[in-house]
Amino acid sequence: MKKLLRIIVNILMWGLLIFGLLVTITVFSSERNNGISNLFGYMPMTVKTNSMSPTFKKGDLVIIKEVDDLYKLKKGDVITFYTMVNGTRIINTHRITEVNKEDNNISFTTKGDANDVEDSLAVSSGDVIGKWTNKSIPGFGKKLDFLQTKKGFFICILVPMAIFFLVELYKFIETLIEYKKPVISDEEEEEIKKKAVEEYLQGLGNKEADVADKDKDKEADIADAVDKAKDAVEKSANKAVGNAENTEKEIADVAESVEDKTEDVAKTVVETAEKTL
Repeated sequence: MKKLLRIIVNILMWGLLIFGLLVTITVFSSERNNGISNLFGYMPMTVKTNSMSPTFKKGDLVIIKEVDDLYKLKKGDVITFYTMVNGTRIINTHRITEVNKEDNNISFTTKGDANDVEDSLAVSSGDVIGKWTNKSIPGFGKKLDFLQTKKGFFICILVPMAIFFLVELYKFIETLIEYKKPVISDEEEEEIKKKAVEEYLQGLGNKEADVADKDKDKEADIADAVDKAKDAVEKSANKAVGNAENTEKEIADVAESVEDKTEDVAKTVVETAEKTL
């Protein structure tokens, strides 16, 4: 989808570029040719009045072609020519109603399809600009006139063309960066993948070894704790035994002392009795 969208954008941009170039050529050509644009023998012209309605109307764009041989023009053809209206030389496009040939000269009587009478002035051979190609674009003549103004040319031609060149420059730089990146062959790519897998497995092995070491450390700590507990129990037992031995000795000493004192008391009683008797 992204690729298709990119292709569509490229087509539109190139179409805009071609259109812009054609308009540019049209503008500069008209400035050098009395206001008439000539593109390889074809002249786009804007219809100024409705005198040819309904064939084409005011504001339409008509395509006029140069005529190599005026003697091939005939009644019914639509021609574009110079004429005078109220003392001003203008460009007009009307239909031929009669071909006038006198000696080696040729002229044409013309009339607008919407007019009731023929044009008052005949068109001489030197005033003929070209013949209508039967091709017209409704309403586009006004747009072309706007494009030929400075404002229209800047907004509709220069700005889009500048954007186009910026986009193409960006694409060129992007392509250049991609081109400079090192190209990796399939074998190198497989080798990189293999190393990545080995490093991953090695990392897992190191983790397992660390876990085993930690388990061993825990077992050692438990064994130390058990040994310490055993030592504490033994010490407590020894102390208890010692205390018990000391207690027995003390009891024996007390008993012996009591026995001695009893004997002394008995002796005293006997002696007292003897003295009394």
